[in-house]
Amino acid sequence: MNNKKLKLKKFYLHPNTTFLILTILVMILSGIFSIFELQTKATTITPGTGNTTLDLLVVKNMFSYNGLQYIISNSIKNFLQFTPLSSLIVSMIGVAVAEASGLIETFTRRHLKKMDPMLLTFLVLLTATISSLINDVGYGLLIPLVGLVYFIYGRNPILGITTAFAGVAFGYGVSIFVGTMEVSLLGYTTSAARLIDKNYHLALTGNLFFIIAATLIISIVGTFIIEKIIAKKLGHYKTEELDSKTEEYRIIDLEEEEQKEIEKDRLETRGLKGALITSIIMLFIFVYSLLPGLPLSGMMLDLNEKTYLQQLFGTNAYFKDGFTYMVALYLIVTGLVYGIKSKTIKNDKEIIEKINNRISSLGGILLTIFIASQFINVFKETGLAQIITAMISNFMEKMSLTGIPLIIVSLVFIAIINIFNTSPINKWKVLAPSIVPVFMQANLSPGFAQIVMRAGLSMTNGFTPLLAGFSIYIGFLNYYNLNKNRPYGINKTLKLLSPYFIIISLTWIGIVIGWYILGLPLGMNTPLTV
Repeated sequence: MNNKKLKLKKFYLHPNTTFLILTILVMILSGIFSIFELQTKATTITPGTGNTTLDLLVVKNMFSYNGLQYIISNSIKNFLQFTPLSSLIVSMIGVAVAEASGLIETFTRRHLKKMDPMLLTFLVLLTATISSLINDVGYGLLIPLVGLVYFIYGRNPILGITTAFAGVAFGYGVSIFVGTMEVSLLGYTTSAARLIDKNYHLALTGNLFFIIAATLIISIVGTFIIEKIIAKKLGHYKTEELDSKTEEYRIIDLEEEEQKEIEKDRLETRGLKGALITSIIMLFIFVYSLLPGLPLSGMMLDLNEKTYLQQLFGTNAYFKDGFTYMVALYLIVTGLVYGIKSKTIKNDKEIIEKINNRISSLGGILLTIFIASQFINVFKETGLAQIITAMISNFMEKMSLTGIPLIIVSLVFIAIINIFNTSPINKWKVLAPSIVPVFMQANLSPGFAQIVMRAGLSMTNGFTPLLAGFSIYIGFLNYYNLNKNRPYGINKTLKLLSPYFIIISLTWIGIVIGWYILGLPLGMNTPLTV
């Protein structure tokens, strides 16, 4: 009798395959829900006018002739309009130049390697959280840049990109200043509040105190999660196996080697000085482009808007739309200056070839983005996201809870909604006319209802494959993954993120409840209660 237990071989699906399977599954489910006529009513509100509209939401059958027609005819469009795609490509050009010139390697080796790993993690998380000031720029810019920096630093690059992604995704609802989130949500919140109080006004800075505090707390807690749990889980990153059986011997002229090191150090120092001066000049130009009223200033502002914040983050704001390009331009120019001054760049052909090599390495990531974009857009087209949002919204409207129970239930429901509906605007235009009046009737301000929405979406924002930035993250996970037979699929990726998701979600609940218990003001002239 054989007492040996049979071991089932683990089966690893590539994320591309998983996204394809999910796409087909969504199509089939849409067909089933369409047959059973799944539908619900949704009340939406129009910012400015305050008019409410009652719509009947039904499932669109994507497992049909028309559905297949849509998928085929819109596949290229869905890919090209994929939100973080353009920022990723533009960012990678800047990163490629800075990397090829040796600027990133030298700066990391000379300055960042002296930094305590925990401090580096905190700074990455803080920067990533702040990046939500400008929509999804963090996914396309920080993930590849931090991965490269960690690789040069000598830490696991998978840990680096996980840190960057976690900071952007799970801290998406806050920042240290007013950004696009406020501009996007404010109109819906104010209009919903005026259903109860016609004179209510919420300023753009109405959540400022809370978001500053939450940004710092989330970054600190996230640092401990990354360092104490995820870093230990990932372990060290080994790029090559050393063959102990073979050794290479060569005669070394110590004096010659020393001279080479001195010369290299001198050129690197000269290159860094040049890059620093260039940085100062470019920073001055950048700041000047954001100052209105001076000669030839305000180039990055939408001067048609009345307030400065609207000029920065409004619908047609040049700063918001052009930020990624400006960062890429900064990396390109400083990288070129460093390369010329340090003599690491000899001619234009050399640097262009290095850029081409870097961009071409994105092929696998772009394939993942293409397939994921189809899944996300097919799911969106079914209308299931809005139906789920409306169903939960209608239930929440009937809640008679107050105080802490109301806060906890709202946070949990919004977090659940965000798994299927990751767009803050699409959620809030349905949720606001339901939740804001409920909070006001419970003596809680509309500004606090908006905070609950922001915290709820941040709880699950990084834990859903329907998030556009998730495909970029999973693409870079596999880019740095050394074991190609065990790719980072959706399940493996979510398992890696699960400690961060659980602890940060509890932290978000704790921050919001703590703020309520203390009765602290939410922002400038914005009390917690009405």
